[in-house]
Formats: sequence, structure tokens, C-alpha cells
Amino acid sequence: MGEARITVRDNASNRVYGPAVIEDAEGHVILRIPEGMHAALCRCGLSEDKPFCDSSHKHHDFASVVRAADPGDAEGRLRPVTPPA
Repeated sequence: MGEARITVRDNASNRVYGPAVIEDAEGHVILRIPEGMHAALCRCGLSEDKPFCDSSHKHHDFASVVRAADPGDAEGRLRPVTPPA
């Protein structure tokens, strides 16, 4: 089984490639993404189908281009997993 992969796309949604699970804040499963499939998550905040992308960003001036930083900087962004209360 492969690992989950998230791609931050230029001026568009984040793509989550399975196998992966998308959960709500209480830990309830919203969507299971099987291997070989992907889901698009909204980045612009305008989707009527949050957390999923409905392409609303295409009709507004959403712009975001993210490139990988120095790998040494990435560890500072990691947080320990906290189980839901």
C-alpha cells in the first residue's frame, strides 16, 4: 500500500492522493480515498462544498504559488498528534 501524498497546486486546490482518510475536527470520517484516487481540497475558502474544491477559485483572483523551502526548515512545522478529546 502506498503512502498518502498531498500536492499544493499553483493557484488551485490541494490534491490528496490515497490511500488517505479525511476527517472532521471530531475525528469522524468525511471521506476515505483509496489508492489510485484523489480528492481536491479547497484552499481559497470560497467553495460551497468545503472542505472540497468546487473550482470557485477560478472565478476569483485567488493566487498562491508554493515552493518547497529549505528542508531544514520543515521540521519546525511538525506538530505532535493530539488525539481528539
